[in-house]
Formats: sequence, C-alpha cells, structure tokens
Amino acid sequence: MKGKYNKHIFICINERGENSQRMDCASCGGKEIRLEFVKLINQYGLKGKVRANKSGCLDVCELGAAVVIYPENIWYVKVKVKDVKEIFERSILKDEVIKRLVADKNSWSELEKARKRL
Repeated sequence: MKGKYNKHIFICINERGENSQRMDCASCGGKEIRLEFVKLINQYGLKGKVRANKSGCLDVCELGAAVVIYPENIWYVKVKVKDVKEIFERSILKDEVIKRLVADKNSWSELEKARKRL
C-alpha cells in the first residue's frame, strides 16, 4: 500500500534548555530550514505530494541541523538554510543523494566522539 505522500521530509526543530550540554537543531536553523522546504513545496505545486514536517529530536543534534527524507531514508546533517534549495532540487525532485551532506560512517563516528566529550 502506498502512503499518502510521495516524499516526507522531517526537519528537526528540537529545542533544549539553555542548561543542556547538548546542541539542538533549533539553534542551528531547523525552523528556518523547514519554512524554506514549505516554500519550495508550494512553489513547485507539490502540496499534497510532498510533506515537510517539524520533527522532534532525531538524536543527532551534535551534527547540526538534521533533515531526513523518506521513503529513501536519506539522513542529511549539518544542513544550513542555503542547502535547502539544492536538497529539494536534487533529492526531492531527482532522487539524488548529496554526498557532502549525507550522514555516513564518519558522521556517526563524529557523533559518538561528541557524546563522549559531554
């Protein structure tokens, strides 16, 4: 059975308290990143086919703002607002993966090291 949307984009907008030792995606631009995706979905007439959802913690905040695209299961980390148009045009419209942003074994190793420092 096919889902309601062709693509689902989850953008972490998690906020942690100022006393938290961990980073959060909200302070890395998560909310602004989501708004850019929404603008592009509307601009390309894909409302109802592609959804950009606010997400709670995706548990990778130490790697900067996180974006996950389903059904492809693409995890992008260290995402900036300036990356959104490229992600949209390449990953949403063309099913391409952007190597410089995609999480890989080095990303997960970096995450593990960051957590050990806390």
